[in-house]
Amino acid sequence: MAHFNSLPGNKGLAKYMYMSALGALFFLALTFMSGAAFAAGEPERLLQLLDYVAVDYSGTVAGSKVVNASEYAEQIEFAGHIRELAAQLPPSEAKGALVTGADRLVDLIGRKGDPAGVESATADMRALLMKNFPVSTVPKGTIDLSGAAPLFQQRCAACHGAQGRGDGPLAAGLEPKPANFHDAGRQAQRSVFGLYNTITLGVPGTGMPAFKDMSDAQRWVLAFYVSTLAASDAERRQGQALWEKGGGKDRFVDLNSITMTTMQQARREGGEDAAATLAFLRTNPQAVGAAHGSPIGFSVRMLGQSLNKYRRGDTDGAYQDAVAAYLDGFELAETGLKTVDPALRTTIEQDMMKFRSLVRERAAVQLVTAQHDTLLDLLRKADERLRGPEIAPEVSFFSAFGILAREGLEAILIIAAIIAFLTKTGRRDALPYIHAGWIGALGAGFATWFAASYLVAISGASRELTEGVTALLAMGILLYVSFWLINKLHVERWKHFIESKVRGALSGRTLWVLAAVAFFAVYREVFETVLFFQALWAQTGPNGSTMIVLGVVAGVASLGVLGWAIFRLGIRLPLRQLFAASSALLYGLAVVFAGKGVVALQEAGVMAVTAVSFPRIELLGIYPSLQSLAAQTALVALALLALAVTFWLRRGKRTPSAA
Repeated sequence: MAHFNSLPGNKGLAKYMYMSALGALFFLALTFMSGAAFAAGEPERLLQLLDYVAVDYSGTVAGSKVVNASEYAEQIEFAGHIRELAAQLPPSEAKGALVTGADRLVDLIGRKGDPAGVESATADMRALLMKNFPVSTVPKGTIDLSGAAPLFQQRCAACHGAQGRGDGPLAAGLEPKPANFHDAGRQAQRSVFGLYNTITLGVPGTGMPAFKDMSDAQRWVLAFYVSTLAASDAERRQGQALWEKGGGKDRFVDLNSITMTTMQQARREGGEDAAATLAFLRTNPQAVGAAHGSPIGFSVRMLGQSLNKYRRGDTDGAYQDAVAAYLDGFELAETGLKTVDPALRTTIEQDMMKFRSLVRERAAVQLVTAQHDTLLDLLRKADERLRGPEIAPEVSFFSAFGILAREGLEAILIIAAIIAFLTKTGRRDALPYIHAGWIGALGAGFATWFAASYLVAISGASRELTEGVTALLAMGILLYVSFWLINKLHVERWKHFIESKVRGALSGRTLWVLAAVAFFAVYREVFETVLFFQALWAQTGPNGSTMIVLGVVAGVASLGVLGWAIFRLGIRLPLRQLFAASSALLYGLAVVFAGKGVVALQEAGVMAVTAVSFPRIELLGIYPSLQSLAAQTALVALALLALAVTFWLRRGKRTPSAA
């Protein structure tokens, strides 16, 4: 690129683009960090206290009379703390409802209300909190209980006893006494997530400390382990037999349903069979899938929630659940399904978009219900396909190769074209800025993925929002660079301009714009690519894992060859043709980014979706969405107008000289 400020009327535009890019990155980083800090604080503490009060209050009051004065005083203290934490939540409609619920809870406990009323109040608050605030209720990795018993002996037995009966050597000096994990009545009220929260945050005013020195995985392992102690081997065997026959698979659809369901709730909703099944699944959580559970199961559950909310008139809640059903569920299974049944994958994605559109447009309940039922049938078919034999090694290879080639194509086209342009015009000194941009994007992309996988929970909507904003920012920068190149096609003595301007010193801000182009071209691809590989890896056996690695190597090599070919072609082109080819390429990719950016925002639920009958070509960013097609059509029209103006200006400059 030449000195951007040399264009009439463009003075300071490069600085504006650079500062805008930095500002956007700063905003995204600030949003991410603040969300991370918030996700690790008040919501989890509030959930933990609600869970504690729900379980322990029944032992302090009976028939409107206090039966344990010290523990009743503790309940009053915790209720007050619940109200304080609710008041500290970020402003929202949900916060107001939570503060009202906390006031109700304080009143109930203060007047020694019925335990059933307290349990109902805490349950309502927990549901509201989890729906509206960032709380991760499942482990970030696979649960391995093989080392749970030794870990319990090392960290818990001193207080809770070797067998977990609350009779450890330190128990005598503690008040209240450590929990007896074999007390079936008390344990029936505790969820695995509630136990995890207690291990993580401790219980103020008791002998239960916060085990912050333990890893997150260790705390989850302990939570699962102690949740199994009240159940008998006979119950677990019964649950296993039921599960293997298909029992409970409509109820326990993912890991979240295991961590959040109490034994009491399971018995109330499904009888002793459901409780036995839950006892088995707590001991064998891998039965419902690794990490975040079955993506298909999660989609089924969220679609059900969406339909129920829609029937109750909660259109906004129904729409958010419909968005989550796709982004946090089905999208994670898309890559695997594409390898075994690409047509089914496309059909489900389109039908999910239709379901969201019906909800957003407030269609008749019958239409929404019919679309929900259609989706359930499709998702069951997808689940059957995904539960089939492991992906063949050769399929793993081509899937890995295809993911990398598809996601990296746009970035390599942009970077190779810019490098060729700078090399051809003798500006190799600017190349370090290009390399800093794409290398920084790789680092930022992997850092984002690592944080999302191991540090904090990033919802699918947040992920799509980041991708959408990044794509549109990249589109804006590419449009600017492309128009700059078009402008150079009709400047008199353009070769002299190249010699005198491009070879001259580039300003610092211009060099940073080049880095921004490379950064945005790469960053938006990295995070999504890693997610695709996670899903592919989960479906592949040991033999296929090697083929995935080979597929990645082949993909990187192919992209390298493609980049080298574009570079060599650019070097051989005359400068004028290089201007034209680079401009066309960058503008075309801006059109692609426009389509992908709009669709990402639609999938995040922040932009309306109007489905149309139109071919779907993902590689070109073409989707059957009126909004994305309109944006791309506008850019194509703008390009035609720019070419017409360029042609008119050139013709106008030739006419006087000919006369």
